[in-house]
Amino acid sequence: MSTTTTRRLQDLTVDDHIITVPLVWGDDADKRTIDVHAAVVTREGGEDLPYLTFLQGGPGIEAPTPFHQPTQPSWLDDALAHYRVVMLDQRGTGKSSPVSDGILDEMSATDVAEHLTHLRADSIVRDAEAMREHLGATTWSTLGQSFGGFTTLAYLTTDASSLDDVFITGGLSAVGRHPDDVYALCYDKMRVMTERYYRRFPEHRDAMRRLVDLAADGRIVLPSGEVVSVSRLRSTGSLLGSDNGWQQLWSVLDGDPLTNAFRYDLAGAMPFGGRNPLYYVFHESSYADGFATNWSAERTEPQDYRDDPTLFTGEHVRRDWTETVPAFQPWKDVVDELATVDWPQLYDAEKIAASGATGAAAIYVNDVYVPLEFSLETAELLPGVKTWVTSENEHGGLRTGRVLPRLIELAQDKRVR
Repeated sequence: MSTTTTRRLQDLTVDDHIITVPLVWGDDADKRTIDVHAAVVTREGGEDLPYLTFLQGGPGIEAPTPFHQPTQPSWLDDALAHYRVVMLDQRGTGKSSPVSDGILDEMSATDVAEHLTHLRADSIVRDAEAMREHLGATTWSTLGQSFGGFTTLAYLTTDASSLDDVFITGGLSAVGRHPDDVYALCYDKMRVMTERYYRRFPEHRDAMRRLVDLAADGRIVLPSGEVVSVSRLRSTGSLLGSDNGWQQLWSVLDGDPLTNAFRYDLAGAMPFGGRNPLYYVFHESSYADGFATNWSAERTEPQDYRDDPTLFTGEHVRRDWTETVPAFQPWKDVVDELATVDWPQLYDAEKIAASGATGAAAIYVNDVYVPLEFSLETAELLPGVKTWVTSENEHGGLRTGRVLPRLIELAQDKRVR
């Protein structure tokens, strides 16, 4: 089953497509289905351009809604000069049978966890293929940001012949490595960014110590009712993974913890909110390439992080948040089950290397989420994908609007040569 509706936004046409697909691909006996949504954005005059499918970061976050400047994604104008852009909602997000707290009332924790095991990148690839066929495209290109880059690697493992150019930004994931390797290295990256921040604003280390003491005493309470733990407070360091996030972190550390303004600012500064529960619940699975995670980020915490609570963390999820964060408390049994799942292998290095993929990838030197070292390893599997290794941007550099034009230029230059 499929439906299509059309809307106009000045010189943009947005066609919303919803198709029904199996929840469990490859199992004809399982009759469960979900809907998958994609918004196809076309600029006037670009009706015959090829398709570029945007694979969103996350996991567990929907594609951005296309609007006009200044609210549209900053890279969209440049993409529309070359492509019709397909904004694909990952299964379980946006309008693709979204997973919300209500599912916990409908199923047991075991059944919810089983349902979520079918939302990984390999299933997103199958959904993308179904959408491509629905749109009548023989092939298309992809733009994968962060987790969207992980999904691209899964795409190259199983369906490389469907892809023209691949563009990857901060998303060349480790292939064949244990999630412990990734999270341990991410601690190293966050240590560097922490010390860099404190060298710039040395007074904020004392400010952080004061906040740590307040959190340890249960004296920081957010408007949601969350009694902020020390580990949650430290997660504000995830802001250092974006180009201008340090400014938001500075505002928090410069604030008066007795004020409403501070409590609201802190709530907005911490990652893994309740709007997209999958981002927390499903996060470690994105690095589970053939392994169980068993709360990898928590287990790999280095001793100096245990000794010095002023060291910031990034996307290091913690089990104890299911005790302290109201939005996560209902998900406690689910995340405990997911942590023990023996996840199947997601990538095949030999198939990726044999894919013949072309395109370009931005690798960020200071990336605190997708480490440089493992990205360079993976890039070796993709000789046809030109790499731009840069320290000009952090992990979210795509949002600046400067990255995609550079990648398109690199891909076109490689084809000319």
